[in-house]
Amino acid sequence: MNTAGYLRRLGLPHLLNEPVTAEGLRALHAAHVEKVPYEALEIWLGRPTTVDPAESAARILRGRGGYCYHLNGAFSELLRALGYDVTRHVGGVQKRGGDPGVNANHLVLTVRGLPSAANPGGEWLVDAGLGDALHEPLPLVAGTYRQGPFQYALRPSEVAPGGWRFEHDPSGSFEGMDFDPAPTDMSAFIDMHRHLTTSPTSGYVQIATIQRRDASGVDNLRGLTLSRLGTGVHTVTLDTAVDYYAALADVFLLPLDDASAEEKDKLWRRLYDAHETWLSGGIA
Repeated sequence: MNTAGYLRRLGLPHLLNEPVTAEGLRALHAAHVEKVPYEALEIWLGRPTTVDPAESAARILRGRGGYCYHLNGAFSELLRALGYDVTRHVGGVQKRGGDPGVNANHLVLTVRGLPSAANPGGEWLVDAGLGDALHEPLPLVAGTYRQGPFQYALRPSEVAPGGWRFEHDPSGSFEGMDFDPAPTDMSAFIDMHRHLTTSPTSGYVQIATIQRRDASGVDNLRGLTLSRLGTGVHTVTLDTAVDYYAALADVFLLPLDDASAEEKDKLWRRLYDAHETWLSGGIA
C-alpha cells in the first residue's frame, strides 16, 4: 500500500514514520471521516467491488470513498503500516426499530496499546465506516460520550458475549451497533458484501447515500435530497445534474474524476428516475 500517498490524501503527510500515539490515532480518524466520504456510488455506476483492503485503499487514493468494508478495511491497513495495533471484528448495525445482532453487515476496528488520561486501559473503538456517527475514536470504556452536537454511549453487548454495544445519537441514521470481541479477517464479510451490493432489498441498492462527518455535524445526500445535521437540520433538493455533481465535489470532496461524462450522465438519469419513483410513492 502507498502509505505516504494515503497520508497525503488525509492531509497528514507529517505522520509518516512518527511514533504511534493516542493523539495521532485521533488525528487520523478525524481526517479520514472528514476527507473520505461514506458512499456506495460504485453500485449505481455498475462497478462491482470486493472487500479486499488493497483494492479499497487504491480507490481511496484515486479520490473516492466507500462503505464500512472499504473504509475500515483500508483504514486498518493504513494503521498497521504506521505501527498501530489494530484488530478487525464482525459487527452488526441495527436499523431503527430493528433487532440487534452481529450479522456481519459491519466491519469494526479496535486499537490497543494507547493509554491516555481519559483511557488508561489504552483500547479504542475505531470506526471510519459508520457514516453519520463517529468523528473521533471512543475509549473502549462503558459510558456516554459527546462529539460535536451528538451524544453516543458504549456498554457491554447483550447479543455478543464479551463484546460491545455502540448506541447512536437519537438523531442518527441507525439505532446502534454491536460487535464480537474475537478477531476476524475480511473473508467474514464476503457473503454480506455480495448481498448489500446486489440485492434489491439492500439500502445501498435502493438509495444512493453519501455521508461526510466533521467536528460540527454531518452532511447527508440520499438520492437527490441534501441535508446538513448539526445544530439544526437544513435540507434542499438537487434538481439538476450540475447541482448534484457540484454538491459531490464541494460538500463531500467527491469530484468523481474516475467517471466518464457518459457514466455521469447515466448515473444522473438513474438517480433522477429513482427520485421520481420515490415522489410518486414507489419503493425507490
